[in-house]
Amino acid sequence: RCVVLRFLKFPPNQNKTSEEILHHLQNIVDFGKHVMKQFFGENYVHHGEIIQLPLDFVRQLCLKIQPERPESRCDKDMDTLSGYAMCLPNLTRLQTYRFVEHRPILCIEIKPKCGFIPFSSHVSQEIKHKVCRYCMHQHLKVANGKWKRPSKYCPLDLFSGNKQRMHFALKSLLQEAQNNLKIFKNGEPIYGCKDDQDCISDWNELAHHLKPFFFPSNGLVSGPQCTRTIVKELIHVITMTLLSSTDACRAGDMKTVPVSQGRSYCEASAFNKELVRNGKHKLESSGLPRGCLLYKTLQAQMLDMLDIEGLYPLYSRLEQYLEEFPEERSTLQIDGPYNEAFYEKLLDLSTEDDGTVAFALTKVQQYRIAMTAKDCSIMIALSPCLQDECSEQRPVVLTSKSRFTFSVSVLDLDLKPYESIPHQYKLDGKIVNYYLRNVQAKDDPVMSSLFKENEDCTLVLHKV
Repeated sequence: RCVVLRFLKFPPNQNKTSEEILHHLQNIVDFGKHVMKQFFGENYVHHGEIIQLPLDFVRQLCLKIQPERPESRCDKDMDTLSGYAMCLPNLTRLQTYRFVEHRPILCIEIKPKCGFIPFSSHVSQEIKHKVCRYCMHQHLKVANGKWKRPSKYCPLDLFSGNKQRMHFALKSLLQEAQNNLKIFKNGEPIYGCKDDQDCISDWNELAHHLKPFFFPSNGLVSGPQCTRTIVKELIHVITMTLLSSTDACRAGDMKTVPVSQGRSYCEASAFNKELVRNGKHKLESSGLPRGCLLYKTLQAQMLDMLDIEGLYPLYSRLEQYLEEFPEERSTLQIDGPYNEAFYEKLLDLSTEDDGTVAFALTKVQQYRIAMTAKDCSIMIALSPCLQDECSEQRPVVLTSKSRFTFSVSVLDLDLKPYESIPHQYKLDGKIVNYYLRNVQAKDDPVMSSLFKENEDCTLVLHKV
């Protein structure tokens, strides 16, 4: 069966009882089922089910996978004591079948990140109304040594619905994948985050893997032209699947905030800078089709209506209340249960603060949902199909030489912890301050003549 097992992980010496682990897993399942399905729609969210496994099997499994785990993740241990796990569909496969298909399957995983610029009046720095969080954060990440160079990807280009901008965003992601893009072939990763590698050789290797999918009759010789053509076809297919609507149900139609409230482009986007350089200042924003997954993702993200700067005082109000009445924590459903009642409370979109704890709670919970949507991953599974095989029931996307049946899913939908809000507040300040000091100062012509990059500067003090 084409399934994935997901186990909880904990820092060493932080033992949880089997009951606590079962409760935690139940919360994850309920949150996907009762809340995220309402935002994204039935076909896109796979909440999974909880199963119990023999402990001996779990221990053997843990030993088997340990060498495969990246070093950065080994600060936590897999839960081998409770026997509980989540059973989920393998999203690198097509979701239209219950079993493994005996045909090649390509899967692209994209972490699109936050697709809008804050429109809240609580924002204290004007730069946040012009440059998106992702583009600003890139500079801090490079400075901290997380990445060698900033990516040209800007989420606002991907969420614009404009094919030219979307193509540019996807090409930038392929050039500098970081943690935001991975490609799998038959469930095995073939392309992803390799910071130190040469993009060209990577692309040639990727084109070698993709050629049978896009040019099955082998009409294309290898070489740079072939690589470019194949990458172009891949980008076209990803764009078409992202703009498609494969969900007939009305879920996800919850209207949160008109997208037009925010600015539809980011001043730091490489695409935007290129336009300005060519003397064009008008960025076309075609808008996303309402049924597509990107639209639904953006709507859920825009539940962050106050920005972290407007939200933090409300979080403090809630914290103060909980200090006085700790027993209220369960009544307020901060740690679940994530049921229909929890979802209903999220529908209040007013931004007028009436000073109550109820208002603060609603905004805090909406912010947690928005943060979850800003960090989710979209999985696009593609499988070549012949003309006569493609039935009406299955969505199909065409390229110049082949046709694919596909499925689009969303994952990484665990609710962001309530406790992470102070960290988000501090991080936001760090990102903005770093950008203002080190990036904007250099881009500003007056400032850059004062601060020439990497130039020694001596301050001479004269006696007066």
